[in-house]
Amino acid sequence: QKVEFHALQCKNIMSARVPRISGRRESGEPPEHGINDGSGPTCHAHGYSKVDSGNGEKIVTRDETLTEILISKGVQEVNLISAIVSLGEATAHIAVILQNYVDHSYAGTQNSSGDDQLHLDIDCDNAVFRAIRDAGVFLVAASEETPEETDVSPTNNNNKEEGPWYSIGFDPLDGSSIIDANFSVGSIFGIWPGKGLLGRTGREQAASVVSLYGPRTTLIIALPSGTRGDGQSDITFEVTLVKDRSHWEVSRGEVVLKPTKKVFAPGNLRATNDNPKYDALVKHWIQERYTLRYTGGMVPDVYHMFAKSGGVFSNVSSEKARAKLRLLYEVAAMGLLVECAGGATTHEFEDKSVLDVAVDDLDRRLGVCFGSKDEVQTYKQFMFSN
Repeated sequence: QKVEFHALQCKNIMSARVPRISGRRESGEPPEHGINDGSGPTCHAHGYSKVDSGNGEKIVTRDETLTEILISKGVQEVNLISAIVSLGEATAHIAVILQNYVDHSYAGTQNSSGDDQLHLDIDCDNAVFRAIRDAGVFLVAASEETPEETDVSPTNNNNKEEGPWYSIGFDPLDGSSIIDANFSVGSIFGIWPGKGLLGRTGREQAASVVSLYGPRTTLIIALPSGTRGDGQSDITFEVTLVKDRSHWEVSRGEVVLKPTKKVFAPGNLRATNDNPKYDALVKHWIQERYTLRYTGGMVPDVYHMFAKSGGVFSNVSSEKARAKLRLLYEVAAMGLLVECAGGATTHEFEDKSVLDVAVDDLDRRLGVCFGSKDEVQTYKQFMFSN
């Protein structure tokens, strides 16, 4: 009876005569307005407001909810909180763009790395740049779509002596090649203290963040011990965008990768044709009856390990199938998430954490293995043996 009453309430509200109905575009309406942009009539249980009145006692905004979560996780530096919160805002904006995008055509342009760009790639890139400029705590930014050190320092220099400041490398839309199939995609962000990205290592990051756009919109955040107060250890945790994109809520208080789990995501399988070691490793996983979980998108494939507390992700190159993953925009940030969750990472051909590889070129690419410690050790046994 309660369900029927609630359905009738919603039907009555939606049938009321109003100047604009959510889900129907009016003439002259900005293109960013979509189904859940807050413009439509609301049902009390499914409101579109960007804030929560808290029963009339307190108004809590989206950025405030994420701020409170970060403080509870031990982040004490105000500018770092602002930096991470700005990525939450960029994520919320990209979620709207993806929800309302139907034109998956190419823009007819290429980024500096020679990759063809979708209109969607450019829009997501612009959304992130706008958010990080608005934050006022970043000095330099580079992205997969804008692969150069770009000045994003605050236009108001009155507080120039304050700080600390940060630099950011990011991939605004990881998985654009699979988005036509409506697969989950993501954004990847690495935050470094100070000015500049060249010559840095992933180990130096103050934090990293990955957004996942699927049935839910989530952020998974890595905080190294040096970022947290009172000697707290490394942590990886997840928050989810809820209440019609008005709040962030903790959905996994701590993500921990178990030492072993028989789930694998083997990227760049074409390399098995002329990389016999990789071919033997993949056959080992199959013979040992590992469960395959692979979409072709780095974010959903690595994220699956976080959701299931383990597994292994590989992306190995060969002479005929070159490495594609970029150290600055993808590998460093994802590597920090894995290691802060208790997992391990390695360069494809060296027994070396990806967090210790220096960004000697903004377009530096490499093969990797991420995952549960024992699973990464198995990778090393196959790939590094003589």
